[in-house]
Amino acid sequence: MTMYAGIHMPAQAQYQNIKETVTTANRPLADFAGHQRTLFNFGWKFCQATKDNKNTDFASPTLDDSAWRTLDLPHDFQFEQPWSKIGGGARGFKPMCEGWYRKTFRADSLWRGMQVSLDFGGIIYLGDVYINGHKVASTDYGYVGMEADITRHLRYDTENVVAVYASTGPKKGSRWYTGGGLFRDVHLKLTNPTHIARHGVFITTPEVSSDKATVRVQVEVEGWQKNNVTIHTRLRDAGGRVVGSALSGMPDNTNQSVTEVVLPEVEVVRPSLWSPDTPYLYTAEVVIYAGKTPVDSICETFGIRKLEFSPEFGFRLNGRKLFLQGNSGHHDLGALGAAAHDKAIERMMLRLKEFGYNTIRCSHNPYSDSFARIADRVGMIIVDEIFDKWSDNDYWGGRQPMTNLWYRLIPEWIKRDRNRPSIIMWSLGNELQIREAWAGFSGMNDWGVTTYRIFDTLVKRFDSTRPTTVAMFPARAGAITRKQGEFNTYLVPPELGCATEVASFNYQSDKYADYKKHAPHLIIFQSEAETSKMLEPYYNMDREHSVGMAYWGSIEYWGESNSWPKKGWNYSFFDHTMRPYPQAYLIRSAFKADEPVVRIGVIDRKGGESVSWNDVIVGRPTILDHWNFADGTTQDVITYTNAHSVELLVNGKSIGTKPNNTSDADKSKRNTILWTGVPYGHGGSVEAIARDADGRETARHRIETAGQAAAIVIHPQGTAWTADGMDLMYLDITAVDSRGRTVPTFNEEMTVDISGAASLVAMDNGDHYTDSLFNGVTTKPMKGGRMLLIMRSKREAGTVDVKVKAGKMSKRKTLKTLKKVL
Repeated sequence: MTMYAGIHMPAQAQYQNIKETVTTANRPLADFAGHQRTLFNFGWKFCQATKDNKNTDFASPTLDDSAWRTLDLPHDFQFEQPWSKIGGGARGFKPMCEGWYRKTFRADSLWRGMQVSLDFGGIIYLGDVYINGHKVASTDYGYVGMEADITRHLRYDTENVVAVYASTGPKKGSRWYTGGGLFRDVHLKLTNPTHIARHGVFITTPEVSSDKATVRVQVEVEGWQKNNVTIHTRLRDAGGRVVGSALSGMPDNTNQSVTEVVLPEVEVVRPSLWSPDTPYLYTAEVVIYAGKTPVDSICETFGIRKLEFSPEFGFRLNGRKLFLQGNSGHHDLGALGAAAHDKAIERMMLRLKEFGYNTIRCSHNPYSDSFARIADRVGMIIVDEIFDKWSDNDYWGGRQPMTNLWYRLIPEWIKRDRNRPSIIMWSLGNELQIREAWAGFSGMNDWGVTTYRIFDTLVKRFDSTRPTTVAMFPARAGAITRKQGEFNTYLVPPELGCATEVASFNYQSDKYADYKKHAPHLIIFQSEAETSKMLEPYYNMDREHSVGMAYWGSIEYWGESNSWPKKGWNYSFFDHTMRPYPQAYLIRSAFKADEPVVRIGVIDRKGGESVSWNDVIVGRPTILDHWNFADGTTQDVITYTNAHSVELLVNGKSIGTKPNNTSDADKSKRNTILWTGVPYGHGGSVEAIARDADGRETARHRIETAGQAAAIVIHPQGTAWTADGMDLMYLDITAVDSRGRTVPTFNEEMTVDISGAASLVAMDNGDHYTDSLFNGVTTKPMKGGRMLLIMRSKREAGTVDVKVKAGKMSKRKTLKTLKKVL
């Protein structure tokens, strides 16, 4: 049976090569079902581009790359660079750089006559792809994935070489740390001429109730003309049971070679609804038949849930009011840099959920494909964002202007993520209404309203089930900013904020009520809230009628540093190892108000950015979680609690009971009790006992003075990990005294030796001010008696031997990786 061939990107014939003939015949799916999409992450070569090798033809298939470094993806080459002031605080004091990746492989004879492509999850910040010397794809905004068709330049009689150029782009191209390189997964794909188009399955749930739901599956088929093509879909529940099916042919009267077909709706009785508390997932199995022969298939997970937005109730999920309690931040993952490892993403989400977070705003760019898939699985709501500014010059690092690319970037972004039940909003930009030059298309003179409407129309073309928004920086109508005197009295919301379906505002939560007076139709989401104001932004929200809020930078990240040697944002509730600071428990006290909590913190008088509070200089201090200080001193202690009152005991003796401040007089002090001049003496213990209004104990927390370090403890975060070459294992290394207490004064050099079925990825002491690297080192000083090791499994199951030594102490730990079960 003959078919039309797929459309191929023209290649630049930089080297002479015999082009493989592309046939138009479909092959049975059974011939290549196990090869449709294979991970292409392993065995790459890498070389940094420098002035010494600038004239090298890195894409040449004859280049000798035997001396290049061998590595597996994902990889961030910028994070491996030495810290440098020249890099600038915005980019995390890492220099701008370029690199080349190469991979040599043989084409399987099975591939002949098929379309072969490489699916790149992202090349940061910009890059080009070559196959056997021919450029086949480019990107100027590497946060959005792309596909490179390599079919016509494959060789079957000798080895093939794929070469990828990657650059961090210019220094001015971003306001935050981007990373550099192949920082997400790469897959090799095989398809017939007749196949499901890229991101071509779209699943919606038009009607949802606890009794029944309707599921609508739309499939985009490419290269189907002149064939009797049918689409079969089966829906399965989480246990694999078929709960419905649908069948459709192709339209009779069209000349389209790529066509979207909506299948008959399927009714699911008594559906299990997706929510953060019950992240239940179904699977749609889609098979394309040419005649009676299956020629392509895909399995796509989805959730059944109902989204509602209104100025009357803010947001409802499955008919129930839900207030979003979220975090906004950037995409890096601590000591991994920007490399998107699934285990690190899941670990971060689970820690946030532990403290009551239910939402992440992906600012200010799309995250990896796996990010929202993991959120689907663990139950985390996502606000998905594509751009920062709508500018061709400011904070745009591409070689082509943003206004030349938006119409290609938005569909790729929306189509990739639209089946994710975790995603409830599309955010099209961030902090725009300050300069007209940031408003997209020039000459509109409406602060981006026209640009938004154009973007929104394109979004709705591919998904009309979610609202769109744009995050607004504190500005009033007419772009009146804090630099103008009328800013504090002219409380009229910005024009663009009034035009978006959901009005997202960054900061100034105390002004939202005035915004609503001018624009009652606003559905308000606080897309960024100040961590420095603690619970004030949370309690400022009209939680009954608004969508929710997201703290900016709850987790430390690289970049946006205000001064050397600090390497990034650290006004946070969690350090970049995901270890909670004491104030994280303050957030938990509000986010999980029904769960009793009390936590002790001690104000570090040596650090922090101080202001006057309660006649004590505290402000933005560093809050410590230990009780090791100089003898004879006094300390200022904070207890965070959602209880009625707290009693504080020093060495078992009560120094008083204080009520919790739950009034609205000063919302920044809610759930916070300050104890000044607490006697330290010669150390010992401090204990906080929380009680309800009837005097019953609800929670307690105790910290003790640690003695000299006596041992090293190795504690794995979890036990099961997979020998697939991709899984990570995190190990907590702690220096403890003779009674097992962490020694916060122990900062000795630690050396690690790992052998067996895993490799060391990073050593992380949690230091955000360090000048030493986290990757490629086996020795690093501990900080506060702690170190975090990150290991990556190899592709064969086996034993991992971990040896650590710090000071005069040493410890050995044996772990095992489990064989992956397919």
